[in-house]
Amino acid sequence: MKRQLKAALFGSVALAAMAATTPAMAQETSSSIRGTVVSQAGSELAGVTVEITHVPSGTTRTFTTNSDGVFYARGLRVGGPYIVKLADGTEYQANSIEDVFLSLGRPTPVTLVAAAAGSSIEEITVTASAVAGVPVALGPSSTYDLSDLENAPAINRDIKDVIRQDPRVYIDETFEDSVQCAGANPRFNSLTVDGVGLNDNFGLNSNGFPTTRIPFSFDAIQQVAVELAPFDVEYGAFTACNINAVTKSGTNEFHGGAFFDYSSDGLQGKNLEGEDPFDIGDFSEKRYGATLGGPIIKDKLFFFAAYEKLEGSKLFDRGPAGSGAARIVQGVSQEQLDRIVDIAKNIYGYDPGTLPGSLPVSDEKILAKIDWNINDNHRLALTYNYNDGFTIAESDGDDDELELSNHYYERGTKLESYAGSLFSDWTDRLSTEL
Repeated sequence: MKRQLKAALFGSVALAAMAATTPAMAQETSSSIRGTVVSQAGSELAGVTVEITHVPSGTTRTFTTNSDGVFYARGLRVGGPYIVKLADGTEYQANSIEDVFLSLGRPTPVTLVAAAAGSSIEEITVTASAVAGVPVALGPSSTYDLSDLENAPAINRDIKDVIRQDPRVYIDETFEDSVQCAGANPRFNSLTVDGVGLNDNFGLNSNGFPTTRIPFSFDAIQQVAVELAPFDVEYGAFTACNINAVTKSGTNEFHGGAFFDYSSDGLQGKNLEGEDPFDIGDFSEKRYGATLGGPIIKDKLFFFAAYEKLEGSKLFDRGPAGSGAARIVQGVSQEQLDRIVDIAKNIYGYDPGTLPGSLPVSDEKILAKIDWNINDNHRLALTYNYNDGFTIAESDGDDDELELSNHYYERGTKLESYAGSLFSDWTDRLSTEL
């Protein structure tokens, strides 16, 4: 027995040691360029130096083609635009490809045509993202860039309004707007922001998120990808889909924006088909926020921040027969309801409250990010995300019941997350992301 225990203990220690030396993997947070340099005759050129410049931040990285004329730049910021060109001082005529935009986790192919110095060669300009036959991950996926996010009718200011364009994604509006990927339960999904998983590990929310609403500001997102069943060791802890979001970064120019929207019972119609609508009570709802990004040190250190606040209301539309409510609970009249409340107060000494039309809710989001170009070969990104809010829940929510105000309670969540990524190029063939 002692030998068996000792052997089992040794095996556990050995496995732990092996696990400790295995790198921790997270979801993709960057993009890459796979380029080829060829001569005008079409032959591959080895040993040619290529410069890749991220125009908004002024970041420039250099690579040298291998024996097949290929260079591979990893750990690049998503978006763009980028300029890819032959470095000055080479024996070939400088050639450039401009306005290259990169997608999250998707290698973008480019080809540079080089000519001998002194010969004539036309400049190549790319005005749209290159189309690559490489998926985001080894599996079905869809990617939405900044243009998609800005142009989508995101009335709820939620990435769900964007990813629902994928026919494999269904937003169940009757179930806390939960995300169903390929028909799977929302609890089988995963949400990652800058590589950090933000999931409902305790299992309190039907939407699968750790908070009652999306835990980050919509204006803070640069790109988002929906990855369904990727067969890659880099992915784990889900069996439906991974919703992978990457946040914005600061650039050499200050940029930002602000918004405000408002609603109240005063905007409610006065009648519906000649009848007074159900009185939802006095309520107001406002949502506001702002973003700001820019340089701390030009070409070197950048910041980005986003803030969003909701001071809203949850509306209730059930009422007794004859109340004019949107949803009538059959078999219960206003007189019966009044009698039930009277018995609860005067006989049992308990005040069950009133039949609410609305109750207040709140949600606050803060995101701050620092990007540091340590040198040409190393880049550091640090992200802080905060979300604090609550909604109104009920002990049960059957449609054939009338719920009085003391039947409801506030259900709140608070989230803080920290993410750090270090992208490093050690050689033209070795790069790391920590």
